[in-house]
Amino acid sequence: MQLLEGATRNYSWGSRTLIPELRGEETAEKPVAELWFGAHPGGPSMVSGQLLNDVIAADPESQLGTRVYKKYGENLPFLLKILAAEDPLSLQAHPSKEQAEEGFARENEAGIALQAANRNYKDDNHKPELIVALSDFYAMAGFRPLAHTRELFAALQCPELDRYLAMLEDDPAESSEAANLRVLFTTWITIPSAKRKELIRAIITAGERLIAADPTDWKARVMATVVDLNDRYPGDIGVLGALLLNHIELAPGEAVYLDAGQLHAYVSGLGVEIMANSDNVLRGGLTPKFVDVPELVKVLTYAAANEPRVQQKDNQNQDNVHDAEAWSYPVPIDEFLLDRAELGPNSSVDLDYDGPTIVLCTAGSLKLRNAAGEELILSPGQAAWLPASDGKTTAQAHAAHHTHPEARTAQLFIARV
Repeated sequence: MQLLEGATRNYSWGSRTLIPELRGEETAEKPVAELWFGAHPGGPSMVSGQLLNDVIAADPESQLGTRVYKKYGENLPFLLKILAAEDPLSLQAHPSKEQAEEGFARENEAGIALQAANRNYKDDNHKPELIVALSDFYAMAGFRPLAHTRELFAALQCPELDRYLAMLEDDPAESSEAANLRVLFTTWITIPSAKRKELIRAIITAGERLIAADPTDWKARVMATVVDLNDRYPGDIGVLGALLLNHIELAPGEAVYLDAGQLHAYVSGLGVEIMANSDNVLRGGLTPKFVDVPELVKVLTYAAANEPRVQQKDNQNQDNVHDAEAWSYPVPIDEFLLDRAELGPNSSVDLDYDGPTIVLCTAGSLKLRNAAGEELILSPGQAAWLPASDGKTTAQAHAAHHTHPEARTAQLFIARV
């Protein structure tokens, strides 16, 4: 059990306040977008002055456990992050495992440096991801069911948009719906720039009328975001993409899961994100970074995401949970599991898994105590590395010297395999 020092990412869409405030620090000089807790070569965490990658490589079976080591070798299969979005992220999707392996090998063969601006594939892994809101969080996640998109188009009463309605013909078959979305999206990304900007101007004008008519309607909320995106990136293809996506507002504790090929963009908020250990991103707009629309189109899946939210599973009655509130977020992949717990003054959670664990504190003060009697105190924004060989570690809320014992609380996230 050791303190895990996260790697900071200062992307332009990040926030100068959200992560610093979580950690009790002053406003940052430049945006802090992400803190990485893991062993990705692009930003490995540190453990006692050593890269986590090196710590694992020195004794992989002890660090990862036999089960995980046999399946993933010396690789920690997940990457945990704190993400803070002050501005919208790029419109993007992530490749499948097979697509990532092919794309990584292709770009290596082409001699594109790993850190080159025009590099799409930073590794050969897929990147399914789950994000849990720590604050109110706004996301665009997966293509919206066509029935709702037709409803939005009709409400806009935009003649320039109406001509595309034929591509969204009513057909209950899922395969037909996906095919229609593919036709519409690929048509939009291939129309000439001047024509696209003309279409977007007409949509924005219609959207502003819709917002004025009834700002509480879901369609007005969508269009308010679309108008804002166009203000930031005038005439960008991502503005059209945003018209087709689910717009989701998450309360703290709620979550969204995105699998390979699902188009998405996080818009604003603070959250805990976990993913397979990858940094592969195919961008399609809403960014000053490298955009590769043809490559994005190759990896996209056009099936509508009827409900990208993840239904939390209540874990309060599990044997390792003692008078605590606890939840898990079931996902359909093997690389990671994420649990969340709220600890009061008389509650605890036992952490005893046969694989590696990262514990992240996001509120209050957290005390970890392992079987050897060693203790580690975590403040919000701090994390601990628990090797598989550590055995049982108990997590409890910790009372600072100025805090009444009965007032102590803590929130933690548990990332594991």
